[in-house]
Amino acid sequence: MKYVIPIITALVASVGLALILLDRFKVPSYAVSKATHNLGKRQNKKINPLEIWLKEIANWLSGKLRLNEYKRMQLDADLKTADMDMTPEMYVADNIIKSLFIGVFAIPVFFFNKLIAALIVFCAVILYFNNSKKVANRIRNKRKMIEYELPRLVATIEKTLIHNRDVLGILDNYKEGAGPELKRELEITVADMRSGNYEVALTRLESRVGSAMLSDVTRGLISVIRGDETSVYWGSLNLKFSDYQRQNLKAEAEKAPKKVRKLSMVLLICFMLIYVAVIGQVLISSLGGFIT
Repeated sequence: MKYVIPIITALVASVGLALILLDRFKVPSYAVSKATHNLGKRQNKKINPLEIWLKEIANWLSGKLRLNEYKRMQLDADLKTADMDMTPEMYVADNIIKSLFIGVFAIPVFFFNKLIAALIVFCAVILYFNNSKKVANRIRNKRKMIEYELPRLVATIEKTLIHNRDVLGILDNYKEGAGPELKRELEITVADMRSGNYEVALTRLESRVGSAMLSDVTRGLISVIRGDETSVYWGSLNLKFSDYQRQNLKAEAEKAPKKVRKLSMVLLICFMLIYVAVIGQVLISSLGGFIT
């Protein structure tokens, strides 16, 4: 009971301080924020009011942040590659606000348990660093999904080049059956090729994805555009990518979850118990007849 009054006092003080800060920094109300969000997104799905308020606070903070020019350019390029429609300042501010939202709960908890308060602060710091890696993780996953499709793309290019050397037509036709990540990149590339230089468009594709495997593909396509004989190149590249695909499939097969292995062992034990039970029943019946 001695902790009840400090806890209530801390909670009331925290809520009061939050309301004062919201009013001081002119953070819009939930109704205004929701209307603006729906107008921009054109969607009617339910929206978490807490998420909207945090976004509004992050939007205010993003206007106050001043990032290093090199870091800003690098982060801006990464956000575009990851298809995240936000500015570098907004991305950093959003990470800070979400972490602070978790960390602020350490204030009322501090009055009755300092250890738990320190643990909450530690969780907030971990959350910040995990969110900071979100862009890198998305880029890595996107690159992995694109590279997974490249063996099929290379095989298609090798077969098509025998009777057709129209690079734009090859990519335009292939994108219809491609996966979502590769399809999006090919759509951008095809649009660039139609409105500008073919080689520049392919170079932009290479720089956006940042994949060594895709660099081999774009290098071959540029050679085709220049009129070079590339049949040997595509043949060797097809063999190389096919071997890569086999290695990927083998690696995926070797990553069988331990849970499946445990269930397989349980299934094996069940079969063995059934056999033991059947054999035991037969032996008992035989011995009973023998004794009789």
